[in-house]
Amino acid sequence: MTYYHRLGEIPPKRHIQFRQPDGSLYAEELVSSRGFSGIYSNLYHINPPTRVEKVGKSTPWKEEIAKDYTLKQTHLNTSKVETTGGDYLEARKVLLKNKDVSMAICHPTSRKMDYCYKNGQADEVIFIHDGNGYLYSQFGKLRIKQGDYVVIPRTTIYRLEWDEVPLKLLVIESNHPVETPKRYRNELGQLLEHSPYCERDIRPPSELVTERDKGDYLVKIKHEDMLHDYHYETSPFDLVGWDGNLYPYALSIHDFEPITGRIHQPPPVHQTFQAHGYVICSFVPRLFDYHPQAIPAPYNHSNIDSDEVLYYVEGNFMSRKGIDRGSFTLHPGGLPHGPHPGTVEKSIGAKETEELAVMLDTFGPLYVTETGLQYVDENYPMSWK
Repeated sequence: MTYYHRLGEIPPKRHIQFRQPDGSLYAEELVSSRGFSGIYSNLYHINPPTRVEKVGKSTPWKEEIAKDYTLKQTHLNTSKVETTGGDYLEARKVLLKNKDVSMAICHPTSRKMDYCYKNGQADEVIFIHDGNGYLYSQFGKLRIKQGDYVVIPRTTIYRLEWDEVPLKLLVIESNHPVETPKRYRNELGQLLEHSPYCERDIRPPSELVTERDKGDYLVKIKHEDMLHDYHYETSPFDLVGWDGNLYPYALSIHDFEPITGRIHQPPPVHQTFQAHGYVICSFVPRLFDYHPQAIPAPYNHSNIDSDEVLYYVEGNFMSRKGIDRGSFTLHPGGLPHGPHPGTVEKSIGAKETEELAVMLDTFGPLYVTETGLQYVDENYPMSWK
């Protein structure tokens, strides 16, 4: 749940006359979630957003799940991948997916997009591992930087412009709305005092960008696992104002305040976002447990009804050996997982960690894709010997 925000000029009430200097009406657009019962925003365009000049080609855009992949602990060694080629869409390589969510690496070599993109079937969370830039959308200009989670509600029309390339992104696509954890909100939606972050940490677009020129504006729209080309004579960023609670925003992993205790805390204390079917957690630098007999390394764990993915960002994970920044580990339900040999004793007496990681826990099986197979470390299942 985000908070109310507004930019630019808007009328004093919704759904009333709001006229341009020449006397014509601005075109109001309601962007709403869950029909008319979820969060929403009201947008005011110079031109109606419905005017399509041409419907172009449609191409399949779906990553297939690998067939007959064995049940096993999995390390996707993507740490040495420097680029995945092309622009922001071409560079996406989906490695893990199920019916609720997917995870992709994305290391573009193009600094700018010469089109706009709209994901019409999924919310997106872009974690910026390396890089800085701007997200431009109909909601305005948003500065994004290394360590940011960039949360983009579905149907947001956007383009990205980076300060420099290559860069390293983790892209999560969610078939359900991405929200702040319910247990950290009061009944009115405000983040509670004990939440690991608050509204001050959430950064909405800060500057409206109003594009008035006519031309050929291409919007690539993802829907039903197809990519559709739509051409408009006027820019989708022709807004003079908007207000509401639905918009893209950034939250830095560096602003996540860790929850610690006398003994080892379970992964839910690291939860950052929730959605139907999965959660996203942030492991950040923190003090270790301070019970006199504490064991900082995590205990062995058998997932009964969830799969666990860790994406390694920075630092030295004391419970893992042979895992570098930018790699993934998948620990599926049905198999116990835990610290590598020797790491438990080695952790005793440690006072703090500088590790950074993004964790995704799914409440249904998560599958390696055909693309993901090329990164599988075949020795990882035996690494506890």
